[in-house]
Amino acid sequence: MAPNKHHYRIAIIGSGPAGWTAALYASRADLSPVVFEGPQPGGQLTITTEVENYPGFIEGIQGPELMDVFRAQAKRFGTEIVLDTVTGVEFGKRPFRLTLDAGGAITADAVIVSSGATAKLLGLEAETKLMGKGVSACATCDGCFFKKKDVIVVGGGDTAMEEANFLTKFATNVTIVHRREDFRASRIMLDRARNNSKIAWKLNSAVVDIQGGDTGVTGVTLEDTRTGEKSAFATQGVFVAIGHSPNTGIFKGQLELNDVGYVKVKSPSTYTSVEGVFAAGDVADPTYRQAVSAAGEGCKAAIDAERWLAAQGIHG
Repeated sequence: MAPNKHHYRIAIIGSGPAGWTAALYASRADLSPVVFEGPQPGGQLTITTEVENYPGFIEGIQGPELMDVFRAQAKRFGTEIVLDTVTGVEFGKRPFRLTLDAGGAITADAVIVSSGATAKLLGLEAETKLMGKGVSACATCDGCFFKKKDVIVVGGGDTAMEEANFLTKFATNVTIVHRREDFRASRIMLDRARNNSKIAWKLNSAVVDIQGGDTGVTGVTLEDTRTGEKSAFATQGVFVAIGHSPNTGIFKGQLELNDVGYVKVKSPSTYTSVEGVFAAGDVADPTYRQAVSAAGEGCKAAIDAERWLAAQGIHG
């Protein structure tokens, strides 16, 4: 789908909670934004089933349905939506130039980067099939669905330790599965997990398959990383906690990134290292990674962009 115009006051890269909220605020400010939905329209919530921790939905809502609501609301106020991916950016001079996967390019006076982050997964076929059906990459999002169940957490960093501790609030037993005996986790996080009586350990072990169906996960196949021996392990939930990768490849050399690739912002604002370029949501948030916090950042980015444009004499 080609954009309707060649130039926009605000272009938004990404269509998760941050992108749609930024679009809502920008369109209501009469700035006629365009949203490029990217390779995964709706972001990570489109692979989430029940969402119970987003305010306003008493009975919860399906992740894809929530993103449809966000999208429709932004469109109602005049946001132009383009089903295409931005493959290159030129932030060295204004107006900024965005190259599109389908061909061609557009320019924009201001850009909001909300391209999100992608959870690192194990790469198993069953993992994809059972995502949202007992497999999860977010304990904060899904932990409450595993009350009085036995679950495993895969990983050896701070994220794995944090998620395992959090899950003990709900699960009967939590087993950390890690392919080595040493950990990347900080000492304080590792000690906290070791001191939690509800956490067990399966070290020198890798998950090589996951069993289950529409009713949920029933178990995993573990492989001993020293001997290659395989064994069955019963569990009702698999939480993959091996990190996230921010979707910032096209911004390298264009924006200042931190040491693991997240866009640096001048907190508490959403200003990046380039005047007129703002960042919101998981692409700039290695800490919280929640839909509601991403939406809040999208709001801030749109307001920052609106005020910056006004200071440049570019009004809605």
